[in-house]
Amino acid sequence: MRLFFICLLAFHAVCKPAAAHEFWIDPEKYRVETGAPLVANIRNGQTFKGVGLGYFERSIARFDLIGPNGMEPVQGRMGDVPAMATTAGADGLWVIVHETTPSLLTYTTWEKFQAFADHKDFPDMRARHDARGLPETGFKESYTRFAKALVAVGDGDGADAATGMETEFVALTNPYTDPGDSFAARVLYQGVPRADSQVAVFDRAPDGTVSVTLLRTDAKGVVQVPVTSGHTYLLDAVVLRPVNFDNGAVWESLWAALTFAVK
Repeated sequence: MRLFFICLLAFHAVCKPAAAHEFWIDPEKYRVETGAPLVANIRNGQTFKGVGLGYFERSIARFDLIGPNGMEPVQGRMGDVPAMATTAGADGLWVIVHETTPSLLTYTTWEKFQAFADHKDFPDMRARHDARGLPETGFKESYTRFAKALVAVGDGDGADAATGMETEFVALTNPYTDPGDSFAARVLYQGVPRADSQVAVFDRAPDGTVSVTLLRTDAKGVVQVPVTSGHTYLLDAVVLRPVNFDNGAVWESLWAALTFAVK
């Protein structure tokens, strides 16, 4: 019964309409000592608050841990919450990478899709939709999540890099070793920087309060994020593209997320 409840909860969380539901990796600690437990939840929710999802192979396309000595797959058991529990390896900057399998959503009203498109900075969606001769209701969207988290093990020294996901953030700043009040990251789509794209920044203070800011990438796909020591951050950027999938989806959203803490 416990496993059934976890499965039901995870299914409900993943399959809720995606209009404002982010998906991110939430390490229990962003700084850990070498040889200490490295534990992380996979979360889905709003305003940097959400339910922890279990480890289910059917919903995982990729789950890796990348460190100074290379990449290793994250191993788990069916229904594990937290979804990742391992041991921190060598000193350095470690990157947790999680890609979901695609999920499908059917829109019963145009207003819900328009609200999602507006929220994620696609104001011309109605014109694009109509130009394709698509119905106003009953159409489907496929969505996939591409999440990364930065964790410092020991000294936390090192640099992030592209991991080959279809869309992702690549940190240009190491928040655990680089001083300053700004964090830079590049947004990639199919390996190419996304210029002039919206990035939602969720800033969680030590007391748990969360503020949300909308920023934009520059001509090189780089976003500059003001940061504060002791705070935790979630960056979110979405690609919304036309498709004609066999499962009936006519739009596809690709969600990139990056989480990190500031020293």
